[in-house]
Amino acid sequence: MITAFLGIGIGFGLAAQTAVNSQLRKFVVSPYFASMVSFLVGTIFLAISTLISGSSLGVPLSLFTSEPIWIWIGGFCGVVFLTTNIQLFPKIGSVQTTVMPILGIIVMGMFIDHFGLFNSIVQPFGMNRVFGVVFVLLGIFLAVVLPEIKANRQGSDSTEEKQVNQWKWRFIGIGAGMLVSIQAAVNGQLGVALHSSFHAAFVSFLVGFITLLLIVGLKERSFTKIKEPIKQSAPWWVWIGGVIGGLYVLINVYLVGQIGTGQTVVLVLFGQIAGSLLVAQFGLFKSIKNQIELIQVVGLIIMVIGVFLIKML
Repeated sequence: MITAFLGIGIGFGLAAQTAVNSQLRKFVVSPYFASMVSFLVGTIFLAISTLISGSSLGVPLSLFTSEPIWIWIGGFCGVVFLTTNIQLFPKIGSVQTTVMPILGIIVMGMFIDHFGLFNSIVQPFGMNRVFGVVFVLLGIFLAVVLPEIKANRQGSDSTEEKQVNQWKWRFIGIGAGMLVSIQAAVNGQLGVALHSSFHAAFVSFLVGFITLLLIVGLKERSFTKIKEPIKQSAPWWVWIGGVIGGLYVLINVYLVGQIGTGQTVVLVLFGQIAGSLLVAQFGLFKSIKNQIELIQVVGLIIMVIGVFLIKML
């Protein structure tokens, strides 16, 4: 019961994180700056957690020569995913910002499993996964495509033009989701190399923060915008996106050890979908309210069934 609550809870947290970071962006303007703040908070949180766990924050120099270079790219993948989500949220809304990356996560995850990329365990593409993919695609059709067709029939040329533009962002979301699967596989190997999941999560966040620090420094040439949320009396919760991300990493590691990867993925996905529906339906964290249709709920449930087939059987 506790594990189910934790899994659904961190899934909901991921949906909330995007809404929170999107609000932070309104104060600091730049999506890169918002991501940098989120990674900074997450890095500090994970540093404290790592020290409490008894692990060191340092990295043995021998790892830089003994391990493949890709073992360090998890943080970079996280940067691209988080920054993309911040940009997607106001473009396509809470539900689609959750749904489209899920498709990318599943496709790339199965590709990694089938070929054993990044030293992962080989899991051949079987018939259960074929049926799972069909369910996922059907769910996306019902949750995203069908409501769009309905809107186009009732709308104007400007509505159709808006939908065409949304497809560009949807494909970007799918690509960002693919990076999540790569990040998970890479960080898993980093955890093996460092003999600590806490330490691996901290290093991944630290790499992401340093990457964003360089990007913001080169692009913005100033870090003074970090004061803007304070100057403009932003709500306190705009700062918690990084903590949510850190908790996701830590609780995910715990759940995988307790109930396995398959059940963890299904629980987190259910939480993500439920969270995105609640954020959209009630306009949580000052996001724009979008009335959820019954067909979308059905589509998202079918997606969960598809992921269950892919991950559990």
